[in-house]
Amino acid sequence: MAISFDAALGIHEDALLHRARRAEVLANNIANADTPNFKARDVEFSHVLENATKLQIKQTATAAQHKTELLEPDLAADMMFRIPNQPSVDGNTVELQQEMARYTENSLDYQASFQFLNKKFTGLKAAIKGE
Repeated sequence: MAISFDAALGIHEDALLHRARRAEVLANNIANADTPNFKARDVEFSHVLENATKLQIKQTATAAQHKTELLEPDLAADMMFRIPNQPSVDGNTVELQQEMARYTENSLDYQASFQFLNKKFTGLKAAIKGE
């Protein structure tokens, strides 16, 4: 009997990828905290989930030059600008303490997703060995 990894791993693999992408976006916000007119962005999991359920289409790279990194079209569409509580004079919308708190929370979510995925693999390994 064949093992379906999509069924076995569930949503944990996609959650791990989402958390990694969100970490990149939040780190970019933190790095640009002092850049004039920089607009803070974020990726909301609920928005990504909503779009994923509407569009069950996967994008494939047709050439080696195609990028599948942070600014891929499906992720760029999910990124939203953040509205600051206290806008700065220079037009920057990054609130450093809040961004660092979001980054820390996302890091904990990433670790949790990783642990869930690790436990799934441990269970599959035990099942294959017959333990």
